[in-house]
Amino acid sequence: MNECRQSKDIGVRILTLQESFIQSPNSSPGKSLKEALLCAQSEERLTVGVYESAKIMTEDPDSVSFCVLAMDEEFECDIALQIHFTLIQSFCFDNDISIVRVSDMQRLVEIVGDKAEQFEDAHCVLITNPADGSWEDPALEKLHLFCEESRRLNDWVPEISLPER
Repeated sequence: MNECRQSKDIGVRILTLQESFIQSPNSSPGKSLKEALLCAQSEERLTVGVYESAKIMTEDPDSVSFCVLAMDEEFECDIALQIHFTLIQSFCFDNDISIVRVSDMQRLVEIVGDKAEQFEDAHCVLITNPADGSWEDPALEKLHLFCEESRRLNDWVPEISLPER
């Protein structure tokens, strides 16, 4: 991380996490999201689907670490999906779960699934904590910090662009 924590009194500029992503060409919120999704997938900590996600959030909200909401043009006017998104967002805010939006659901499906049919409802993807709690995911940590800073700037559900292949 490219953050400087020195005092303003000595004239050092504090870099925000977003500025840090901009200044580092090999790092971006989209790249960090992709890395976090792939890591969680390899450890079988992904839940894909609005209803499956709602079930996990209801049964064990403390197990949820991160939430991704995906929207594409085909579903922009789907009122039921918008209602689900509103409820999921509210749940995430109430339970201090970091949440982001992506606008390319197909790209999200390419990252988290082997077959598109397998993930028809990839509008919501959750990353859960491992059962033993003994891991560190630097990409996920960067995303949590990005979300925290976005909330501080009143961007409650920041949108992230996923990197191309």
